[in-house]
Amino acid sequence: MRKSLLILLALCLLVACNRGAAPREVVVYTSVDQTHAEPVLRAFEEETGIRVKAVYDVEATKTVGLAQRLLAERDRPQADVFWSGEFLQTIYLKEEGVLAQGDYAGAGLPEGYVDPEGYWAAFGGRGRVILINTDLVTPETAPTSVLNLLSETFPPTQVGLANPLFGTTSTEAAALYALLGPDVAGDFYSMLVRRGVQVLDGNSVVRDRVASGQLAWGLTDTDDACGAILRGAPVAVIFPDQNGFGSLLIPNTVALIAGGPHPEEGQALADFLLSAKTEAQLVELDWIAFPTHALPEGVAPDCYAGAQVQGMAVGFAEIFAALAPSQEALKEIFVQ
Repeated sequence: MRKSLLILLALCLLVACNRGAAPREVVVYTSVDQTHAEPVLRAFEEETGIRVKAVYDVEATKTVGLAQRLLAERDRPQADVFWSGEFLQTIYLKEEGVLAQGDYAGAGLPEGYVDPEGYWAAFGGRGRVILINTDLVTPETAPTSVLNLLSETFPPTQVGLANPLFGTTSTEAAALYALLGPDVAGDFYSMLVRRGVQVLDGNSVVRDRVASGQLAWGLTDTDDACGAILRGAPVAVIFPDQNGFGSLLIPNTVALIAGGPHPEEGQALADFLLSAKTEAQLVELDWIAFPTHALPEGVAPDCYAGAQVQGMAVGFAEIFAALAPSQEALKEIFVQ
């Protein structure tokens, strides 16, 4: 009898030890391209021993799809962290009560890059750019503004942009609505459709068509454009509206999910993502073109080192305020 009790006790201790040895984990939903996000998340695993389960989104519905998923899961959260390549959907999720307050005081971020109530933090940035095919566009015909999509210098079949209802193109649309006003911005997008400008499934599609010569030029993001440059495609980047209202610069954002299953691990991942070391890694991965931290010696954006860019003169809150009305108007324009 005593022997049986000892065996039973040993089995219980073994089970308890096995339970104690279960790996810690964190679940992150991210709209950052997997090729850029995965090396960072693997580095986090190696440094902390915390296993990462990552959920990515498809190119055509970047960020919006994940935000809707988080909203649908609000009563039974599955994720701990939302890492977005932009800021509008993050602010939206805060307004909808999906986010939890985090501790970002020690992140060393610029003024305005931390939500005053602590629901999100922003870091690093990409920019909206004009990508031209240098075989088709000369210095004399090169566009200098996003508004040149309406120019008759090139046929409408030779210029394009991603669908303004999704991703950073929707962020740019909201920024234009905030900056130019709904009437002027609405007329601009309506004329794009009437003119027959190419509306494509994502920024990478715009890049590929410019690189191949199917488009003479188009609007895309700095990371997509850099990919074409590094592959040796006949392309060049123009930062638009440098003599006007400026180029849109878009930071990454990080937020914790209210009621997430692993809050401690979620904060650890958020701290890691907001660190200067991670930002330097993302610069080297050609995701971030405009860092918020000082970079180590020898680290610089491959395609934009030394670039001095005038940002668009409109704030995060103003752009967010224009998001809903701009999306409502754009649905009428682009959804046939």
